[in-house]
Amino acid sequence: MDTKSLEILEFPKVRELLAGFTAFTASKELALNFVPSSDAETVTRWLGESAEARRLLSQEAGLSLGGASDVREAAEMAQKGKMLEPQTLHAVRETLAIARRVRDGLQKRADGFPLLWDLAKDIVPLAYIEEHIASAIAPGGEVLDSASPELGRLRRELRVKRERLRARLDAIVKSGRSQRFLQEAVITERDGRYVVPVKAEMKKEFRGIVHDVSNTGVTVFIEPLVTVELGNELRELEVAEKREVERILLVLSTEVGANVNEIAVHVARMAAVDLALAKARFAARFKAEEAAITAEKVLKLVNARHPLLGDKAVPLSVEIGRDFSGLVITGPNTGGKTVALKTIGLTALMTLAGMPIPASSGSLIPVFDGVFADIGDEQSIESTLSTFSWHMGNIVRIIKNSTAKSLVLLDELGSSTDPEEGAALARALLLYFLERGSLVVATSHFNELKVFAHRTPGLQNASLDFDPVTLAPTYRLVLGIPGGSNALATAVRLGLPEQIAALAKGLLGKASQDLAELLNDLNQEKQRLEVQRHDLGNASAKAQALGLEMETARQNLKEREAAVLSEARDRVVAEAAELQRLIRQAAADLKKTKTEEGLAQAREALASVHGRLRKTAPPTVQTGTPAEVKTGDRVLLGDIGLEATILSVDKTKRQVEVQAGATRARVSLDSVTKVGGAPAGKPSARLRSQIPAKTVPMELDLRGRRADEVALAVGAYLDDATLANLDGVRIIHGFGTGVVRQIVRETLAGHPLVKSFRSGGRGEGGDGATVVSLKES
Repeated sequence: MDTKSLEILEFPKVRELLAGFTAFTASKELALNFVPSSDAETVTRWLGESAEARRLLSQEAGLSLGGASDVREAAEMAQKGKMLEPQTLHAVRETLAIARRVRDGLQKRADGFPLLWDLAKDIVPLAYIEEHIASAIAPGGEVLDSASPELGRLRRELRVKRERLRARLDAIVKSGRSQRFLQEAVITERDGRYVVPVKAEMKKEFRGIVHDVSNTGVTVFIEPLVTVELGNELRELEVAEKREVERILLVLSTEVGANVNEIAVHVARMAAVDLALAKARFAARFKAEEAAITAEKVLKLVNARHPLLGDKAVPLSVEIGRDFSGLVITGPNTGGKTVALKTIGLTALMTLAGMPIPASSGSLIPVFDGVFADIGDEQSIESTLSTFSWHMGNIVRIIKNSTAKSLVLLDELGSSTDPEEGAALARALLLYFLERGSLVVATSHFNELKVFAHRTPGLQNASLDFDPVTLAPTYRLVLGIPGGSNALATAVRLGLPEQIAALAKGLLGKASQDLAELLNDLNQEKQRLEVQRHDLGNASAKAQALGLEMETARQNLKEREAAVLSEARDRVVAEAAELQRLIRQAAADLKKTKTEEGLAQAREALASVHGRLRKTAPPTVQTGTPAEVKTGDRVLLGDIGLEATILSVDKTKRQVEVQAGATRARVSLDSVTKVGGAPAGKPSARLRSQIPAKTVPMELDLRGRRADEVALAVGAYLDDATLANLDGVRIIHGFGTGVVRQIVRETLAGHPLVKSFRSGGRGEGGDGATVVSLKES
């Protein structure tokens, strides 16, 4: 990547932002020095690590490598024989422990986070070094008494010797004879020896060794002669203790030095994992996510925001490379053109560095081999470098190094020189990059460039929006429309006296004023159309919501209707079954009784049944005028397709009485259909003998039939079976609620053609079927 362009686009500041989210020095150093890559595989892996880190933090928000240290230099020093300080050894232990925990944690999640596990899998646990350091050095950096038996013994003797020495000195300072010698009754320490403060004028009378004198000279610090021997013994023990501590530290340092390579891997791998976590924390702070890498040369940003502007950034949406490969942005000064260029460049660099970008889903970034920028003004008096020269130096560098796979960003193209020559140079440069195949974005104020972009295939105009009333910038990019400079309005907004601006406007050529007014009118029309589009979108959304609400209401109504019909049908079926039973009972009573009284009772029972039938029968909806039928006509009954003969017609109640076989019933006039032929009568013996058995099936399947159809269907079937000289048949009624089975068996019980019946056996349908034996005809 072009180093100069990284600086121009302020990529180092983005690295500093990222470094602020790292947990220890090694990963911070990594963040401050990493550069974008032009290798698609590398970029894809980096983005994958960042995405996995974001998912990991969403599951464990408190996950951190805090407490780790970059101990690689310390390990290298230990390898060379240097003794490490206790605090350094403790830092080594902490770092090894954190590395081990990171490795173990990611190993358990390897299936869900394969890329992060790939970073951590090379960490080799050094638990024995952790244990050795932990057993010898406390978290505060002190060497423990338990570090070795010899150290424990020496420190016990030291405590005893120190207590004896202090007791002897305490007796001296408290004795009445010593009071006249002492400046005050205290015990203090000088150069590792215990002393007492003696008045300067009494030092010759107080026997001992002088170790120090106060700044004023009035106090002399003397070690009493009687405690010198004890002091010497204490000093010897302290020297021995120091040597033992150094020996312990040297042993531990040697262990660390022997594993210098493994420790370097620990730190490097932890830094890589922490860098991925830092990217995830950056994403959470800036509402960022990874852009998709595309093999096409298409750059698409959706609501991208400049990361260095924070909450003040205005979202930018743009797509370059599909319909055009060059974009010319025009518009007023301070309108946001340079910010738009830097946003495009920075988001591309961040993606190539494996970072999430502050943009919405759907953003696409190609893997550029370079991102080149000429933005800003770095004129130098010392090097006699003018603004134009500085820009030309950048452009020459870009021409030399860019390719068809590069992104080129040019700010104020052709400026800082003669306007006519500058505009011509700008057009030539745009044509050069177009022919080379680079994606190019340029900003300008030249009207010639606006016309050139409009007429040249592969180029597109764009502008930064502004309020047509106040002429204040809104910083929103609009494709397809060039922008006016609005220099005079901007100058007034920045404090230029209005009379000067008015004078300048009067000095403008008429063509320039007309162009400015035209651009202003175009922007007003665009905003009006945008408002209309927004209103249409709202209206469409409301219409869709209303349609969905109506469809939901219709579906609910349909479900309620189905539920009501189902409930009514169940009620009618149950009532119909009961009526069928009563009809058959009344018919049986008529057959059994011969007396007038019995006949009257049977007729009364039948009349009661017919009355109940009229009350419970659901109303029918007349969908058309049925064919005229009369007594004796042959008709088909409803859905069951059963043929019957009309016995009587009641047009007032729109009912007919029919007979199918030995069964009579009263049905709705709308449920029968007239058929041709003579009325069906009782077949003669000759006719019965001519009906072949194969025309009548050996079983009748009633599953799915309504209850009011069952008795008629059974009666007709028994007639056909008898005419076909069948000895027995099977009627399938299923299990269900048992209503159909009950109707079937009650019909069979009173039917004159039935000899006997029983439930089906094994292989015959069980209680879901009834096997019928027929009488001989």
